[in-house]
Amino acid sequence: MSDLVYIGAPEANSAEFLQRARADFPSLSLFGCDDRATALRHVQTAQGIIGHHFQFDEPLLAAAPQLRWIQSLTTGTDAILKLRNLRKEVLVTSTRGMHGPQMSELVFLHMLVLLRDYPRILCNQGASRWERWPQPLLWHKTAVIVGVGAISEALAPRCKAFGMTVYGVSNSPRVPAGFDGVFGRREIETAAGLADFLILIVPHSPDTENLIDADVIAAMKPSAYLVNVARGGVLDEAALVTALRARRIAGAALDVFRTQPLPPEHPLWREERVIITPLLGGMSNVYLEQAYPIVKHNVERFLSGRFDEMINRVPHEPALS
Repeated sequence: MSDLVYIGAPEANSAEFLQRARADFPSLSLFGCDDRATALRHVQTAQGIIGHHFQFDEPLLAAAPQLRWIQSLTTGTDAILKLRNLRKEVLVTSTRGMHGPQMSELVFLHMLVLLRDYPRILCNQGASRWERWPQPLLWHKTAVIVGVGAISEALAPRCKAFGMTVYGVSNSPRVPAGFDGVFGRREIETAAGLADFLILIVPHSPDTENLIDADVIAAMKPSAYLVNVARGGVLDEAALVTALRARRIAGAALDVFRTQPLPPEHPLWREERVIITPLLGGMSNVYLEQAYPIVKHNVERFLSGRFDEMINRVPHEPALS
C-alpha cells in the first residue's frame, strides 16, 4: 500500500529518488521502481504517481482508481493528456523550467557539428588524414527559435553570448531577454528567411502539426540549417527529405521524430547532411538533482491539501473516447 508511486528512468532512478524523498518525508508511504510493469502492480492505492510522460498509459491509469495527482518528470505532458482514462479531477503537473541547460547545450552541439562539418573531421581522424579548412563561426549568424517558452528563454542568451542575432516565433508579442525581436506565427516564413539556424522548440498540438512544412522550408536560405528538438509532429519530415536531396537547405539536426525510435529503414538515417540524436535533448546526468526541487515542492503542497500552490499545473479536459 503506497500513497505515492515513483517510476524511475536511467537519468532519474528510483533508488536515488527514494533516498531523497524518505529523508524529506519520513512518514510518507512511498514505492519506487524503474519499470512501468512493476509499477502497474503497486498503483491500486496510489494517490499520486511520479514519472516521465511516456511511462503513463491506459492500463496504468485504469489500475489506479484512487489517483488524484500525476507529476510528470518532463516538460511535455501531451502523452498523458491524451489518455482516455485520465479523469478530469486528477491534477497533472510538470517539471517545466528545468530543461533549459541540457536543451540549450544540445542545440549548440547540433549547430556546431553542422556548421563546422564535424562528421568530416571525424572521418579524417579515422583515416589519419590531416586536412584543414576555414572554420565557419556562429558569430554574426542568426538563430530563429520557433516557440518562445522557458527553454527558448534559456537558449537565447546563450546564443547572444556567441555573438548571434536571435529572433523568436510565437503567438505572444512578448520579447523576452536575449531576443532581438519576435515574429507572429503567421510571419513564420518571413522569419525562416532570416535564419541561419531555424530551431524548433514549439510544443506539439493540433495547431502546430506540420507547422514546419514545405513552404516554410522553401523560405529558408540555401545556406541555412534546421534543428528540431521539439516534437516530431511539428515538422513535415517528407518535405525536409525532399529539400535536403534538392540541396535547398544546407542540412538538419534532429533529436525528435514522428516515430520513435526512428525505424532503421527511415530515409533520414542515410541523408549525408543530417545529424541524428536519439531523443537526448531533455536528458542530463544530474536530472533528478534538477527535477527534485519541483517535485518536493509539489509533494509538500499535495500532502497538505494546498493544491493551488502546486507549480506547473497543467489544465486538461477529459480525452474524447
